[in-house]
Amino acid sequence: MSQPVDHDMTAVFEAIDHYSDGDVDRPQEIMVELQEGCSNKHKRLNKKVYEKELAKLQTELVKMQYWVKATGFRMIILFEGRDAAGKGGSIKRLTEPLNPRGCRVVALGTPSEHQKSQWYFQRYVEHFPSAGEIVVFDRSWYNWAGVEKLMGFATREQVEQFYVSCPQFEQMLVQDGILLLKYWFSINDDEQEKRFQERIDNEERRWKMSPMDIESRNRWVEYSKAKDTMFAKTHIPEAPWFTVEANDKRRARLNCLRHILSKVPYEDMTPPPVKMPKRPKQGSYKRPPFNEQFFVPNNYPYKD
Repeated sequence: MSQPVDHDMTAVFEAIDHYSDGDVDRPQEIMVELQEGCSNKHKRLNKKVYEKELAKLQTELVKMQYWVKATGFRMIILFEGRDAAGKGGSIKRLTEPLNPRGCRVVALGTPSEHQKSQWYFQRYVEHFPSAGEIVVFDRSWYNWAGVEKLMGFATREQVEQFYVSCPQFEQMLVQDGILLLKYWFSINDDEQEKRFQERIDNEERRWKMSPMDIESRNRWVEYSKAKDTMFAKTHIPEAPWFTVEANDKRRARLNCLRHILSKVPYEDMTPPPVKMPKRPKQGSYKRPPFNEQFFVPNNYPYKD
């Protein structure tokens, strides 16, 4: 009987450690930590191991971006998957160490009536990378093969045409020298259910839930069939699909970032540190009185 108790306490300590910065007024998030840590089927990767590995990978991502910029390389990375599969969290860990001038996230909303009259891929092409840029799509042109197909926003003829034109479209991108990486984040139905409930219970994350999410949840098997068809029609040698097992968010993030790095033939082109010269004398400029300026109130006074 001692082993289960010890396992539970380990999960408790990990959850407390995760919120050791004083942000302990969010019990729902701590409960999620405990539930994921105590599950025999799904134990999260240790937080300290995760953070150590994430720091290493993000250092390499910065090196990769220096190389991308120096060589004029172009990259497009697609993140697809079921709702609550962890795409956003992985995108955040991918982009947070990078220079935003050379790395952009594109998350397009519902097309306008004008855009609906255009070539389907047109509104995505507008965001494609120039030399030295990385573009990350948080969902992409594959909407037609997924949610829009299921919800009836795309006709059967449009979807069939997409299956024909999409591989041709992507082949042209790759032939033009763009590296196209396509990731599908995969979770099981129990995990999605738990994450949906977490969003509902947490006021700060409730905005992530929509009636469309509930509808796609109700059509789990149909969604699976649509995804399998999409893979069969669009998994091409020039741009294959890579599935990320995402029931554990930490493992999913690390595995995805490591895989991205493995697909880029980068070299360490980190520039040498800038030498900081001694500041020259600035003259006798007299600044205007402080009482003529507006200051944001200091609600967090310094303490001795």
